[in-house]
Amino acid sequence: MRAILGSYDSELTPAEYSPQLTRRMREAEDMVQKVHAHSSEMEAQLSQALEELGGQKQRADMLEMELKMLKSQAGPAEQSFLFSREEVSSLRLKVEELEGERSRLEEEKKVLETQLERLTLQGDYDQSRAKVLHLSLNPASAARQRLHEDRQRLREECARLRELVHALEAGGAVPPDLEATAGLPSSREVAELKKQVESAELKNQRLKEVFQTKIQEFRKVCYTLTGYQVDITTENQYRLTSMYAEHKTDCLIFKAAGPSGTKMQLLETEFSRTAQELIELYLLRQDSIPAFLSALTLDLFSRQTVA
Repeated sequence: MRAILGSYDSELTPAEYSPQLTRRMREAEDMVQKVHAHSSEMEAQLSQALEELGGQKQRADMLEMELKMLKSQAGPAEQSFLFSREEVSSLRLKVEELEGERSRLEEEKKVLETQLERLTLQGDYDQSRAKVLHLSLNPASAARQRLHEDRQRLREECARLRELVHALEAGGAVPPDLEATAGLPSSREVAELKKQVESAELKNQRLKEVFQTKIQEFRKVCYTLTGYQVDITTENQYRLTSMYAEHKTDCLIFKAAGPSGTKMQLLETEFSRTAQELIELYLLRQDSIPAFLSALTLDLFSRQTVA
């Protein structure tokens, strides 16, 4: 570098050498100033770094002292921590209880608000805040007056009815004014009504006797024509006893089934067990109750004839 500068200076003329040297001196001075400034800046940064290092060292010493103090207090701190955890648990339970109480109070508040709205819709009002204006022609007063008049009229009518009851209990004649009041028929009309009732009862009794006679006659005719006596045992059950039965207890029991008793069902009895062949042939296969009864009649009749 110096050789290059030397060759460069040798090429310059004496007239050009002095300004060139001056310029180079200025550049060198500027460079020296920059170096001094940079050196000062580096020294300042170094001083700051040393100060920070000292501060960090002091902080490390303080932290080490605090760590020693914390280690010395570790035993009591753990016990206090456990105690604090129990307190937190109890406080948490207390908070849950308070939350439940708050929910219950909110529900009661909603119920009370609903009741207040219902009372408001029904016309209830706060007497301390509302004023009631009474009309000169108040419908409520008129209604109370009508109620009083109706009550008085009913009392008078009850008194007349008591007199009528006493007269009827005594067995005497009813006074004309009470007959008109109660709307009762006269004594003559009562006698005529009694005669009509007696005549109707007599006619009803005669009809019952005739009906009973006809029923007995009809049962005898059915027994003579079909050979079976029909008796009603219970509701929808009928007992059939053949005139050719060997014993009085030999009977068949049919039960009405279906709408209006259109379907008859044979119930099992001691006598029905002796006619299983006829039941299978005429009831199960051919589904004919009249044929079954006819075959059973012929069978019983043949037994008595052979005997």
